[in-house]
Amino acid sequence: MTTRILTGITTTGTPHLGNYAGAIRPAIVASRKSDADSFYFLADYHALIKCDDPLRIQRSRLEIAATWLAAGLDTDRVTFYRQSDIPEITELTWLLTCVAGKGLLNRAHAYKASVDKNVEAGEDPDAGVTMGLFSYPVLMAADILMFNAHQVPVGRDQIQHVEMARDIGQRFNHLFGNGREFFVMPEALIEEGVATLPGLDGRKMSKSYDNTIPLFTSAKDMKDAISRIVTDSRAPGEAKDPDTSHLFTLFQAFATPAQEAEFREALLQGLGWGEAKSRLFTLLDTELGEAREKYHQFIARPADLEDILLAGAAKARKVATPFLGELREAVGLRSFREQAQATTATKKKAAKAARFVSFRDEDGSFRFRLLGADGEQLLLSRNFADGKAAGQASKQLQSGAALDVRSEGNAFTVWLDDACVGESPAFADAATRDAAVEALRLALQPQQD
Repeated sequence: MTTRILTGITTTGTPHLGNYAGAIRPAIVASRKSDADSFYFLADYHALIKCDDPLRIQRSRLEIAATWLAAGLDTDRVTFYRQSDIPEITELTWLLTCVAGKGLLNRAHAYKASVDKNVEAGEDPDAGVTMGLFSYPVLMAADILMFNAHQVPVGRDQIQHVEMARDIGQRFNHLFGNGREFFVMPEALIEEGVATLPGLDGRKMSKSYDNTIPLFTSAKDMKDAISRIVTDSRAPGEAKDPDTSHLFTLFQAFATPAQEAEFREALLQGLGWGEAKSRLFTLLDTELGEAREKYHQFIARPADLEDILLAGAAKARKVATPFLGELREAVGLRSFREQAQATTATKKKAAKAARFVSFRDEDGSFRFRLLGADGEQLLLSRNFADGKAAGQASKQLQSGAALDVRSEGNAFTVWLDDACVGESPAFADAATRDAAVEALRLALQPQQD
């Protein structure tokens, strides 16, 4: 079975070493599995919620796209696109917004954190809260459900959003599925073995803390950042504890087992921090040097990146466009032309299935029945002295001339030239009788090719 995996990165900053080790590298490794159908996207609509600097967002889109490709993402194996290039996602967001409960969105962590901060500061609870922030989980649900992802790799702080996508998808299925499950239920994929790297000060590497190590800017910038990693005051020659060293944790994330063991032993034997930082730089430069060169080539050719992303968008829309058409149909946003065509087809089918059955009665007279598509008797003719007269009557009924149908209690009769030629069975009530009259008219409607 093929597993569809979906990952998005918000385009609000420049990728750093922590992004690479924690998200990009493991995602690229996973995309190479034979049973994986991977979707990777630049979450640039999400970026608008967090950032109102157009130049920063545009630069980040360029840098993150170049990073993924330089790191080895194979666009022939995966679907790689910008969120903003898939208009079906924003339309699906509205369809899902119309079924998402406000109470559910009230419980979103980001919204609650903003409210709590405002209350603590004595401000209005919703001060500064945009609808983008409030409905962020619906947009994320649309990202996931548009492509019916089975697994969504996320950090623990994003598990709630995947759970919300499940809730919203289930609600839509219940309201509009009519027995069909439009959306599969996604699972949050927490990869415990993926590295969470410390930054220069020992806290989690994050632009929020300004403690990052640049990934692909330049070798000099990386070396300068590594030189600022906080260490203890132990001098060269004094034993260092690798298990409490942020520098060792960074080295460990990129080293082979043999390199890791050698570095550990060197620290225990008193390797100086300056030399340890130099070894970390050499390790990183060796692994990332070729990818860095590719990165700068992509940055220098933004038109090539644009072509790659547009090709990815076309690939994604081959899935999204027909699926959204089914969803529009489900909620009632249907074409009048198609509706008329469907009605005509239904009528033709019903009329084609209806049939006359002629027979000779016990007394030797001739009669016929008109049976509907389901085999139900719609009309039983009166007795005719000969077969020719019965045939003429059935032919006249099929001519398309206006029917003279007269209700008689819970039954009806059909007349030709002021003579009763047939009658229906007795129905349970007037409503059932009227439905049978309509079925009769439909069955006798002449066909037009």
